Amino acid sequence: MPLTAYAAGFTRLALANVTREYPNSPAHLTTSPEEEVRPSALHPAFHGAYDWHSSVHMHWLLVRLLRRYGGTPALPGTGPVIKVIDTHLTPENIATEAAYLLGHPSFERPYGWAWLVALAAECRTYGGAVGARWAEALAPAVAAVDTLLAGWLPRATYPVRHGNHPNSAFALGLLLDADALPAPTTAAVRRRLLDWFADDHDAPAHWEPSGQDFLSPALAEADAMRRVLAREDFARWLDDFLPALRTGAPCRPLEVPVVSDHTDPQIGHLLGLTLSRAAALRSIAAALPGGHVRTRLAEAAEAHLAAGLPALELQDFTTGHWLATFAALALEAGSAPTTTGVSR
Repeated sequence: MPLTAYAAGFTRLALANVTREYPNSPAHLTTSPEEEVRPSALHPAFHGAYDWHSSVHMHWLLVRLLRRYGGTPALPGTGPVIKVIDTHLTPENIATEAAYLLGHPSFERPYGWAWLVALAAECRTYGGAVGARWAEALAPAVAAVDTLLAGWLPRATYPVRHGNHPNSAFALGLLLDADALPAPTTAAVRRRLLDWFADDHDAPAHWEPSGQDFLSPALAEADAMRRVLAREDFARWLDDFLPALRTGAPCRPLEVPVVSDHTDPQIGHLLGLTLSRAAALRSIAAALPGGHVRTRLAEAAEAHLAAGLPALELQDFTTGHWLATFAALALEAGSAPTTTGVSR
């Protein structure tokens, strides 16, 4: 089912989320009793949707849906969306956000950073006076992320490989897709992915999933590598990394996870895993030459998508504050160019 069928519902959900300040998990280290800790004071642009990164990527979802479907029968009324984003993405608000990022250099690293850059790229692509206004407002925050990446990447000797927010491969893949950073930073991101992962083989995929994953460590890594390797090189790398795909042996990242309690904030992450896996599987399949591996990945992607999409009907803020973004990624995955790499 295409994203267009969900455009109106996802827009309503995202609007409700980004304008909802509480409940809120600010991830802010309080250092004195006098410190202002209201979410809307700390983060005047991104204080809704329970936490900062979810607010950022729900704004991304709003702009993506506006760009894809605004003014069409799928999303006829765009005024309320533009008004909310205009209220949040002001130069004053973003100046506060940028200062916070620079003052707290490990905050939302690297997941939230990547979504912020993706949001700015989506605004730029949306274009027109409205998109240009939002992209210009976001520019200082993007510059802050660029500064933070320049300080962090050389020190990031080892990647984070688990299936939650600090996962290195997922975030750096988003940064490459956004293509919104200066060329030296983009080159540094690509080099770091190759340094971390180019020689990986025999991934312990049988360990997946962990009990609160919303990303697959193995598939996130493979999805990042298809962005930096040419098609034939990527196919060879994937054979070494997940040999079970080629041999036809069982491969746990292809098996739909069991979600025993969607209302539990951590177990409920597994709903997101079904959708993030679907996105990765679709994109990896599209990056491969034809054959049984590609077919196997595509079939697994559809099984994960079928399992995850019904969760969007749940009236539960525990998952509703973030899940639609991953549904959008899954529904659109594989439809864009799949590799930007060069031969090793």
